[in-house]
Amino acid sequence: MNYSGLFTDFYELTMMQGYMLQKTNEQVVFDMFFRKQPFTGGYSIFTGLDDILTILQNIHFSDADLDYLRTFNVFKEEFLKYLKNFRFTGSVYAMDEGSVIFPNEPILRVHSTLMEAQLIESLILNTINFQTLIATKAARVSYAAEGGTVLEFGLRRAQGFDGAISASRAAYIGGATATSNTLAGKIYNIPVKGSMAHSWIMAFDSELEAFRKFTELYPDSSILLIDTYNTLGSGIDNAIIVGLEQKKKGKSISVRLDSGDFFYLSREIRKRLDNEGLNDAKIVVSNDLDEGIIHQLLTDGACIDTWGVGTNLVTGGSDSSFGGVYKLAAKKINNKFVPTIKVSNNAVKTTNPGIKQVYRFYNNDGSAAADLIALEEENLPSGRPYTFYHPMYFHNKFTLNKYSKVKPMLSLKMEKGKKINKNNPIPELQKKVISNLKCFDTSYKRIINPHIYKVSLSEKLKSLKASLLDEYK
Repeated sequence: MNYSGLFTDFYELTMMQGYMLQKTNEQVVFDMFFRKQPFTGGYSIFTGLDDILTILQNIHFSDADLDYLRTFNVFKEEFLKYLKNFRFTGSVYAMDEGSVIFPNEPILRVHSTLMEAQLIESLILNTINFQTLIATKAARVSYAAEGGTVLEFGLRRAQGFDGAISASRAAYIGGATATSNTLAGKIYNIPVKGSMAHSWIMAFDSELEAFRKFTELYPDSSILLIDTYNTLGSGIDNAIIVGLEQKKKGKSISVRLDSGDFFYLSREIRKRLDNEGLNDAKIVVSNDLDEGIIHQLLTDGACIDTWGVGTNLVTGGSDSSFGGVYKLAAKKINNKFVPTIKVSNNAVKTTNPGIKQVYRFYNNDGSAAADLIALEEENLPSGRPYTFYHPMYFHNKFTLNKYSKVKPMLSLKMEKGKKINKNNPIPELQKKVISNLKCFDTSYKRIINPHIYKVSLSEKLKSLKASLLDEYK
């Protein structure tokens, strides 16, 4: 694939040229982190890492790219020559893809020259922000479904071609069972599923004929759409006729609703199916679903087995973007890294300085207790108590004495522009998400009003941040 260096904000290129002309291109460290959970939720799922590492390893500028830049009459030939030979040569530390993540903690660190770090900012944020948003939404939908099957049906509502492909990848990692997007299935080896449109029913002389023809063609995956004319009339009546015919052949059917009151209809349809001996027939629903609707339907007692979720899954629904940012954390001066800080009147936007590691502490039962952001040099050993300081209000603190283990979350993923490992198989990433979420108490995963997981600063990082804040006052 063509990974053009032009996939960046224009000001990244003008800043890069400025750094070159000013002979300012020291080694730096940038952090990617986010400040607020999407969907008023209690967690997010880190997604998009494998894709971004692949892009970084292959990013370049073609002759056509450089000719295009010349048309602006802004860039000097010296700079364009640099771009012609550009390859990313830095290192990337990151959490594992599929990790459960929280605000303020670095989820990815870039170690490179200033010019390189500046160029890749936009593509890192674009890739990880979108996929993390969709994977998080999928995890929430899957949790709300309480073990029911979730199908990603969002292709026709996704944000363009690339958005559809990336959304299918992220939705599957987050917990969707399959996608309707055939090309995404091929690219990422994701299971592909589908049923029928109302046009299939309308194309035949009768609804019954449409159902029979479909089951003849696809006896092992017959999902019959029963709301074209009359859901509780001809729709379920004809589905039962075909379902009984299939039962004699040792096959089963599913019925799908795409409109109406899903609570009422699903319960009535379940009764009809069970009364006819079609107890193994599944009920599938689709139509502007999200985790809140699914949670409410199941809480009320709806009889639904499979959820086809489209628009609200692949676009983020109520939250259309993930707020990840990319900030300078340290720069090398006289062969020594010096911490940097962005100071703001808004305390939430004041960054945490220095090269940092994130440590996850676990309780004796294996559940996650809290995360501690520390300076990389601290290398926290387990077995001793630690004081956790609020990232903004240092007087707010607590000491953790009892815990079973400490896990450093950031590890080297790319060194000198080369990926350390091959891409993870997508099914393995989904398994990681499921396993990682099991480590968190249900109070953090609630769809409504979740408990806030504690992310704090170590004493040494707190002191460094405080001293820099005093310096810049």
